[in-house]
This record gives sequence, C-alpha cells and structure tokens, in this order.
Amino acid sequence: MSEQSGRPRKPAKPYRRPQKDPVRFLAFEALRAVDERDAYANLVLPPLLRKARAKGDFDTRDAALATELVYGTLRHQGTYDAVIAACVDRPLREVDPPVLDVLSLGAHQLLGTRIPTHAAVSASVELARVVLGDGRAKFVNAVLRKIAQDDLDGWLAKVAPSYDDDPEDHLAVVHSHPRWVVSALWDSLGGGRAGIEELLRADNERPEVTLVARPGRATTAELLREDSAEPGRWSPYAVRLAEGGEPGAVDAVREGRAGVQDEGSQLVALALAHAPLDGPDTRWLDACAGPGGKAALLAALAAGRGAALLASEKQPHRAGLVERALHGNPGPYQVIAADGTRPPWRPGSFDRVLVDVPCTGLGALRRRPEARWRRRPEDLENFAPLQRALLGTALEAVRVGGVVGYATCSPHLAETRAVVADVLKQYPQTELIDARPLLDGVPELGEGPDVQLWPHLHGTDAMYLALVRRTG
Repeated sequence: MSEQSGRPRKPAKPYRRPQKDPVRFLAFEALRAVDERDAYANLVLPPLLRKARAKGDFDTRDAALATELVYGTLRHQGTYDAVIAACVDRPLREVDPPVLDVLSLGAHQLLGTRIPTHAAVSASVELARVVLGDGRAKFVNAVLRKIAQDDLDGWLAKVAPSYDDDPEDHLAVVHSHPRWVVSALWDSLGGGRAGIEELLRADNERPEVTLVARPGRATTAELLREDSAEPGRWSPYAVRLAEGGEPGAVDAVREGRAGVQDEGSQLVALALAHAPLDGPDTRWLDACAGPGGKAALLAALAAGRGAALLASEKQPHRAGLVERALHGNPGPYQVIAADGTRPPWRPGSFDRVLVDVPCTGLGALRRRPEARWRRRPEDLENFAPLQRALLGTALEAVRVGGVVGYATCSPHLAETRAVVADVLKQYPQTELIDARPLLDGVPELGEGPDVQLWPHLHGTDAMYLALVRRTG
C-alpha cells in the first residue's frame, strides 16, 4: 500500500485462518496481497472469492461485503491513515503493515459503512487476534475504540488541514488522494473548486460494470435481456449492469462475443473508426493493443467495412490476451508481438491507427484505487519519452490522408496535450481533427479539438483522445 503515507513493508508470513469470520479474513488476505506483492485488487479478489464460494464459505451477501471492505479500505486509505495517525502514539511507519491493514479495515467499517460500532470493533479485534496474536489485538482494540468516538465528518474536522490555509492538502485528506494527484487533476480541470471536489468524489465511488456488444457478434438487445441490464449512456454498443451484476454469467461475455469495457474506451475506438478519411479505408492498426478491449471493438468495426486490423502488443503474454479477445472476429485480423517504437511495418501502411499509450492510469482510479498510492510524480518522466516515441511512430505508420488516434487513460496534462503538442512540432505535415462531433450526444467536451472525458461528468474513466490527420 502507501509508501507515500509512511506505510512500511514487511515480508509475507502465513496467518491462521479464523473459524467464525471468513469474510474479514478474506478481505485481509486481499489487502496483504496488494501490499506485499504490489498486486491489484481487481486481479486478486476474484480468485479469492471463487475459492471461498467453491468451499461453501460464502454466499452472495458475503462476497458483496468482502468486496466493499477491500475496495472501500483502499479507496479511503489516505483518510483512514490520517485518522489512525491521530489515534496512535507513534508514526505510522513504525506500525507493522499487517496491523495497519486490520486497523484500516476496522476504520472503514466504523466510518464508511453502516455496520454497527460494536460489531465493527469486535469483528476487527477477533481478526487481529487470529492473524496478529493477542498482544497486538489489544492494541487494535484500543485504537478502534478511539476511532469509534466520532463519525467521519467529526474526524475530518480534526485531521484535515483548513481549506483556506492549504486547499490541496485539505482535499487530499478529505477525498483520500495524494496531494500531487489532487494538484494534477485540478490543473487538468482548469481550476474551480466544485469541479475538483466532484471529480475526487467520483474517483471514490464504485464504477458500474459496462459491457460492449461487439458488432457482428452480439447486440445490445441480447445483452439487455440480462437481469439488471440497462442501456449505456453514450456508446451504441454499451450495456450497463446494475450493482451486483456478474459479467461472467452473461453468455455473450463467456463466448467472447461481448466484453467488459468502460464506455470511455468504447468512445475512443468509435471516434477513431468514424473519423473522416481521404482515400481508401482498408488497413487499421492498434499499435498498443494489450489487453485487447479496444482492439476487439476496432476489429469488429473494421470487419463490417471489409477492412482488416493489425493488433500489435510489445509483451508476448499481453499479445496472447489480445489474441483471445479477437478470437472469433468475423473479419480478417492479425495479432503480433512487436515494439511500437521499433515497428516491423512499413511507413505509410495504414489508414487508421490507434495508439493507446502506457501511462500513469490516473484516469482509472475508480477501478484501481491502490494505483493512486503507488504512482509518483517521477513516473511522468519515465512515461514521457515512450509516449512521444509511440505517437511519432504512429504518425509515420499512417498514410497521407489517414488518421491517428492518440489515447491515454490519464487526464494529466503532461501525458495528454503536452505530448501531442511536442510531437506535432516534429511532424508539421499534420493537423488536429475536432474529435467532439464524433462523440455524438456526449455533453461537456470542452473547447476541443481534443477530448477529455471525466468520471464526474460522463460516468466514464478519464480517457483522453486527440485525432491527428497526416497531411503530407
């Protein structure tokens, strides 16, 4: 978890499994995996839940509670760290990480759920007794009883700096984001307190599960026959599942005819596919295709026009995921493992090119809340050369009259407009296309010509898209 908040790391060790409360033990296991292995909760939690269900330990309500405990604790870790720090007599870095995980789980139950106080404290102390021992369980009990003396608003009034004195630090504690992330998001929004607070709140909300019906293979009408399914907001291929909807239970998803895909990602692929071209439209490229969601949608759209998609991914194991996502596509496609900065294709080979570059992922903090505590400002410097190189080779890959879509799941200006502006200086025979008309019906898209989507405005990840036409 958070090194930025002073949390130490400690090697893994086995824990005794409790007899009475498998839900909280599973949540603790997931948090330890996130901390010890730098794992992502969305990858760790599902197999743990499947294993618990297979053993008969869990029902649907148990799984929902475990999921809330894990994600709620991770999303609000910064706030809970500030509260816990006010209740212990030592710096947080001197508290063992497993103890902090139990305390954070307890703090979330006390301050972020409707679980009764006595149940939250007693269950957390029992968990501590099982995984930490009697001595540290007493410490957990003492700290949680202090936390239980006030509600979340009361604690925020005590531990958050004044907004007037330090607005960024205030927002960082209240909305549980690192200060540098608050500052970067605020800059990307262009200022205004209401916008930043709404965005930070949206980052801490559980995102909807959104499906995509891959054209020619599935329809939204088919997906809407599922229980709790609703039409998407913006994409004609999107269907939203209400809370508790399980994508794996949908036939079309299991068969690969549909997939799980945020509407922001769908809109990026659709905008590129619908951008006006001069000349032929038969060869498409996804130059950073892993894990394959956008490539699968592009391949299906291309097939409907008689075009072929080449999906390229540098990492072989991710190229395998792309191959799996595209399997069964009705039209021609090819998947290769290749470095997009040293491509094997000839310049000017493609009519449409998507380059969805590696980035900090600050636009998807709803889905990967632990990422906010792992990223550092210096990560921007590490990504910058790669992002510029990938956009440059994408512009070389497209023919004159063709279009490149530069996309990233980060709203940070250093990963969006700064990259596009710098690269286009090196490629003067290009022009930006206004992407806004290609996102039909989507409101509040800004001044253009590029597009920045937002969780609090559009209900999507904070996807960025710039469309560039090669003019010479």
